[in-house]
Amino acid sequence: MMERSFLTIAAGENNDAIRALSAPARLEMLKLLCAKGPMNINDIARALSLPQSTVATGIQILEDARLVDSQLTKARKGNQKICSAIYSEILISFEESAAQRANNIIEVEMPVGLYTSCDVHAPCGLCSTESVIGPLDVPDYFLDPQRMQAGLVWFGRGYVEYKFPNNAKVLNKDIRAIEFSLELSSEVPGTNPDWPSDITLWVNGMAIGTWTSPGDYGDKRGAFTPAWWKLEGSQYGMMKTWRISTRGTFIDGMAASNVTLSDLALAQHSSIRLRVGIAENAGHTGGVNIFGRGFGNHGRDIIMRLHV
Repeated sequence: MMERSFLTIAAGENNDAIRALSAPARLEMLKLLCAKGPMNINDIARALSLPQSTVATGIQILEDARLVDSQLTKARKGNQKICSAIYSEILISFEESAAQRANNIIEVEMPVGLYTSCDVHAPCGLCSTESVIGPLDVPDYFLDPQRMQAGLVWFGRGYVEYKFPNNAKVLNKDIRAIEFSLELSSEVPGTNPDWPSDITLWVNGMAIGTWTSPGDYGDKRGAFTPAWWKLEGSQYGMMKTWRISTRGTFIDGMAASNVTLSDLALAQHSSIRLRVGIAENAGHTGGVNIFGRGFGNHGRDIIMRLHV
């Protein structure tokens, strides 16, 4: 059984998710994945006595609504899609309490090029919505001021580190949980959907959890990726959320590590340092793409949410 994770949808604010939940077959798929854990399309079809095409279409709708996460893995013949439910409980709220909830969440969006330190290795590069920034595969160029215009950052090994303001300390509020959401994929010259990479996040110098990206996606243009960007380049990634609470660290609701808020000593620092990269002891060193505004399928930079 999956780790308990919750999503509250305010009526009228997330119509894609509400539409995805409107079909009984898709609800059965979510119930099955919550009960049994990750499954491939064929196993879901057999368990629910549904046509494979119906399941494939339903899973795609649930993916688009960010209710299911799917990863391509090797199968006996070719590849297979392994599907996981992101949330164990979903609540649709009709209360007019959005303003009150907003008072309990402090959100900061950090441009992907506004890192304060880095140590990257080729292949690497930076890209704005207008053009490639500087020469490719030259790590020293990652400290050029033009990096602040970047909407796409990529490198084969190493890390970039961002310094977020600790606004909870400024407001004298206690942090109950902290989340980081960012769109990521592996990095390979060209693209390759079967190119795993262990992407790790560190907060205040402590590794909080690693997600293995299945590959580097270039099968279709990202929803926000500009038309001039070459189709044989990285187009989009997966939006992943690391959440650290008093119970540990979770990636999209799945347990990732035992690191808790108390381990991060947040109250002692005026800033919160987030490092994104490939650990030196990573089993899969497939690089990383970080998609920000103007690129990928979500068009957002790196989001930090402080629940206070």
